[in-house]
Amino acid sequence: MARAVHALLLALGDLPSPRVLRVLVQSLLLTLLVFAAAGGAIFAGARWALDHWRWLDGVELDMAGVLILLVLLAGSWLLFRAVAIVVLGLFADSIVADVEGRHYPAAAMRAVDVGWRQNITLALASLARLIGGNLVALPVYLILLFTGIGTPIFALFVNALLLGRDLEAMVLARHPDRPRFDRGTRWSLGLLSAVSFVVPVANLLAPIVSAAMAVHLLHLRDGVRS
Repeated sequence: MARAVHALLLALGDLPSPRVLRVLVQSLLLTLLVFAAAGGAIFAGARWALDHWRWLDGVELDMAGVLILLVLLAGSWLLFRAVAIVVLGLFADSIVADVEGRHYPAAAMRAVDVGWRQNITLALASLARLIGGNLVALPVYLILLFTGIGTPIFALFVNALLLGRDLEAMVLARHPDRPRFDRGTRWSLGLLSAVSFVVPVANLLAPIVSAAMAVHLLHLRDGVRS
């Protein structure tokens, strides 16, 4: 965990980089746009379904809208996380290349160029893991609802595992010859990233910082100093 915290501090120091700031603004605007569009589409679709199939007969339509909105708010973290990771996948290579070029130039020279098709493939794979992992965990989420706090804690645990895997795949795409992270490193990376996604304001920076943190962890693991 100490190495992961060190990588996090280095990643925060990368934020003022002009290239990182440019990608941050582009990815953040696109993330918020897609997030708003997805939320609006889900809300409209749910309202239509409730009205069409009369699932909530006897409940006023305005009250049904409030219920849908509450469910959306409860799931907004997962929705934002899903959109942010997919969008990040489109810009990931720029972030990774910038961090490596400034901190680990020797490794950057050996890196494999990742094309936009592979970036899209990685992004869709991350989305599939997010949906699949949380669907598998859904029964546990529902059971833990009765505890009051159990569901968000378990969701954090599940998504820490998923994020660690996603970020590992993102950096190893440029270094396919490198071994995978060990479980402790992957878990530390995923946990710090997952926590950053639930902290207000920090969650807007979380995708970029998480990607940079994964780069630092990859090279710090080998004892390379930044």
